[in-house]
Amino acid sequence: MTAFTSMRRTALGALTIIAGAILAVAPAQAQNYPISASQRATAQQVSERGVPLSELAANAPDTYTVKRGDTLWGISGMYLKRPWRWPELWGMNLETIKNPHLIFPGQTLYLDKEGGYARLRTTPPGASAENQTVRVSPRTRSDSLTDTALPTLKPHLIEPFLVEPLVVDADVLRRAPRIVATTEDRVLMASGDRAYVRGDAASPVRAEPGEPRFFRVFRDAVALKDPVTGEILGYEAQYLGKAEVVRGESFEENIDSKGRRISEYVPATVDLSVAKEEIRAGDRLLPAPERAFTSYTPHAPEIEVDARVVSIYGSSAVSYAAQNQVIAINMGSQDGIEPGHVLALQTRGQRIKDKTDDAKATIKLPSESNGTAMVFRTFDRVSYALLLEIQTGVRVGDRLVNPQ
Repeated sequence: MTAFTSMRRTALGALTIIAGAILAVAPAQAQNYPISASQRATAQQVSERGVPLSELAANAPDTYTVKRGDTLWGISGMYLKRPWRWPELWGMNLETIKNPHLIFPGQTLYLDKEGGYARLRTTPPGASAENQTVRVSPRTRSDSLTDTALPTLKPHLIEPFLVEPLVVDADVLRRAPRIVATTEDRVLMASGDRAYVRGDAASPVRAEPGEPRFFRVFRDAVALKDPVTGEILGYEAQYLGKAEVVRGESFEENIDSKGRRISEYVPATVDLSVAKEEIRAGDRLLPAPERAFTSYTPHAPEIEVDARVVSIYGSSAVSYAAQNQVIAINMGSQDGIEPGHVLALQTRGQRIKDKTDDAKATIKLPSESNGTAMVFRTFDRVSYALLLEIQTGVRVGDRLVNPQ
């Protein structure tokens, strides 16, 4: 068994489960379904008759009880040959699942095959939706039922990347507050250490109510270059850890050696936590976003996509990305890319010398299909995607297109 075969099987165990709906929806967002008009129209059309039996996966079960730990991607792949065709699966549920984002552990799915078409229901044939009982674990009043709904992907695979990658203009980090000193004159700092921070004159670091208290620590701003044009698409800051403001920047009144009263600048004090790497003077701080999960649905893009892999996140010394790793691509929100877009990967065909030719002519091998990736975070001109199922390693310059 090859390393990639082993990784693929491991990921299929971790990801073989989806259909169409959420990473996790914050309660206030629970009714804001990210469903386009064309997706809704497709689902409505499919709901009238179902999908052709030829579209079903070979071993689609007649019944399946949703389990804790399942994901919607895996469930979709269990029933459909092409899991990203979420509207079809939703269409199969349109009559009984009014909110496709809320499929819960404990629900039983029934595959109804009739007249060459199939529908997926949450009630047995002949039963009404009102008679269905879903058992859920006891929860406090402050919790929302949406929190128990199936996630789109395994949360631990992408949660860190919802806050870690940061694509900015070079000036943004240059103007951000910077670490200027540490306690005990330490050169390198780790979790639990205290440091001192100096902000921009126009926006000093404060500790008053309403001011940012929690920050993320970044270093550098590595240029993300389009592998085709060489154009700089943005700058990726390296995530190092977290910091909490203890005291804000201030001025202290003191007496100098000549007895004169002077006002001296005092930097802000921060405590470092969750240090991913050692932190040092000169590293920059940016306000941490509020913890929230983005609601999205896996689907094929409605726009034509012809993207390239720009970088392998967090692995500058690694030439190939493996399953469950994150890649950056050279298309972003300005190009119409959205969280939830599923893209087909193609290997970049190598150029080789034809040794069978007396002239030793250089020829280019064809690109080959290499699996799928799902976009989960977008910036203006760059997006991040999780590698779902791949046959071989993914490298910078590999192509991503619309899934077929």
